[in-house]
Amino acid sequence: MGKILVQKFGGTSVDRDAHRRMAARKVIAAREAGFEPVVVVSAIGRAGAPYATDTLVQELKKIDPTTPPPPREMDMMMACGEIISTAVMAVTLQSMGCPAIALSGGQAGIITDGVYGNARILSIHPHSILKALERGQTPVVCGFQGVTTITEESEHGSITTLGRGGSDTTASALGAALNACAVEIYTDVDGVKTADPDMVPDARTLKECTYAEIAEMAHLGAKIVHPRAAEIAMDYGIPLWVKSTFSDHPGTRIVGDAEVSEETRKRITGISHTGKLAFIRLEIENEAHKPIVQQEVYRLMARAGISIFLVSFSPTALSFAVSRDVYPIARDLLDGMVVPVATNPKSRPLSHFYIFKFSEGLDLAYRNQRPLLHSLEDFIEVVDVPGTAFEYGTLVSVVAGNHRQVPGVMLAIYETLTGAGIPIYQVADSEMSVSCLVPENEADRAVRLLHERFGLSGS
Repeated sequence: MGKILVQKFGGTSVDRDAHRRMAARKVIAAREAGFEPVVVVSAIGRAGAPYATDTLVQELKKIDPTTPPPPREMDMMMACGEIISTAVMAVTLQSMGCPAIALSGGQAGIITDGVYGNARILSIHPHSILKALERGQTPVVCGFQGVTTITEESEHGSITTLGRGGSDTTASALGAALNACAVEIYTDVDGVKTADPDMVPDARTLKECTYAEIAEMAHLGAKIVHPRAAEIAMDYGIPLWVKSTFSDHPGTRIVGDAEVSEETRKRITGISHTGKLAFIRLEIENEAHKPIVQQEVYRLMARAGISIFLVSFSPTALSFAVSRDVYPIARDLLDGMVVPVATNPKSRPLSHFYIFKFSEGLDLAYRNQRPLLHSLEDFIEVVDVPGTAFEYGTLVSVVAGNHRQVPGVMLAIYETLTGAGIPIYQVADSEMSVSCLVPENEADRAVRLLHERFGLSGS
């Protein structure tokens, strides 16, 4: 058996006959070059297209808008997009003289856990794929899906989907299971860009990246390769390529740190943006009591299933961000919340009651709760905790593997954004990036300005 090459084609690469034929020519060219391609496909097109995953989901949801479809049936519906795409792509290859066979995720041997909508691959048994290759056929495999282990309750296994970006994960996992020489991710851009080309038309294509850079950029919003796919490729040492279906550009090679140049390891990689966020700030003036009150805030958010991040501490304030879709829940939970803090029982007051108050119009619970505490004020001290919220934020991030070894990166970010009148509400950094919370309506301008400041345009 020759060198196995996994080639994954996204929705825009298979959304019409002309595009599918372009993709098929990439597959045929790989065969002619001596590789044995294994093709992975996404559903046809994007939201609104008849067979796109989002379109299929809406068909199921509109049956009864008051009752969400069960997760099991939802996964069966979502898996249909890739099944259609796989059959169409296999027949397209056959019509162009390339023997091919369509395989669902289950037929390809992809076994997952039972978390519908966001399953993780547990194992792959690629018997059918290897047999097809032995027969001289090109397997075309459904991305984004697998099946659960056979049990008494489900003797044939249940169809599961892998969550957003699941086709990339399928491709990397198959690359690992088949000991492939590389995994190629085909899309509608010619490689990994230094920024979203819709925001920065002159963003350049990077020749090479590390797995860690790609995972970081993807986590921070860049629509390149799903971070899980990069992590699998890194774990198994499989080179990833990001290429365009619609050009012969060589694309971007993604490998381990040891295989890239010193220049790549020291550069600013790119600018990413992500998220619709709300930023909450709570003023707690008593430094001794602040840890107790703070802990209760964390406990309340945890009980409500709300993730918090971008947490900032000061002696008298607590700030954190939440996703905008859960912000109304977080705000309503905090408004009027009372936290008692006991003091010395022999002293007066016996304790302090901290009550949370948001700005006018957001403090309905506070206005109802506060009068109820008046009768206790001979024994306790009632302390208002003013809360403010900035509801329309997003993260803009500078990705750079060695930014901590390069003096002046934070200065350049701060000067660029504040000099342009763009407020920074919070900053977070990691080994790979510096992220700034800025107004959502300034995201495009912030990305363009930082891209220009770090000299990322051009060839």
